[in-house]
Amino acid sequence: MQKIAVLLAGSGVYDGSEIHEAVFALLSIEKAGASYQCFAPNKPQFHVIDHTTGDVVPETRNVLVESARIARGNVKPLTELSVDAYDALLIPGGFGAAKNLNQWAIQGPAGAIDADVKRVIVAFQAAHKPLCGLCMGPTVIAQALGDAPGVELTVGTTEEPSPYDIASIHAGMRSLGARPVMKSVREVAVDTKHKVVTAPCYMMEASILDVRKNVQQAVDALMALL
Repeated sequence: MQKIAVLLAGSGVYDGSEIHEAVFALLSIEKAGASYQCFAPNKPQFHVIDHTTGDVVPETRNVLVESARIARGNVKPLTELSVDAYDALLIPGGFGAAKNLNQWAIQGPAGAIDADVKRVIVAFQAAHKPLCGLCMGPTVIAQALGDAPGVELTVGTTEEPSPYDIASIHAGMRSLGARPVMKSVREVAVDTKHKVVTAPCYMMEASILDVRKNVQQAVDALMALL
């Protein structure tokens, strides 16, 4: 049975992993006949957001502890992730991915990337094992693989409605050497050369059913690369 490592960034779209995307990914992995193990950095979140108001609140939370909410407790520190033990790496989106795994949501492509996150992504790439990024997950991959120019990635398209500045994010990824491509929530980008799959998910105006289907497409494409 193929084993997929899933990298979480907390719990909640505005300060952690996007819960729908994460759960749909876990479901799709098992539906494909594979197994998963969740991992997360053991460190403080960048900040905590009240999801009813969107306001920052004066709390401190831990990324690993919050990720355990999605993983039902079965999550390991990212430092324990051995690339040799897994066949692929999947990164759900949410702005926690762009705050806790890297800091794209704060400083764009100039923001720092977590050292362990970069180490793991680079190690999977070096081992020729596939990567999958959902929503803002591709920004993390783009930063980590800056030394692999031309990797094809997407966070969406400017040709359909989106609550976010897709063109700006794609430009940021391009500045790192990536090759951004336009994809709708009904599509995924598959870079067979670099073994990378990316999907827009909630970066586009999308229903929960749209996102469910898009995550399934991404996982199916990831499994095909295996």
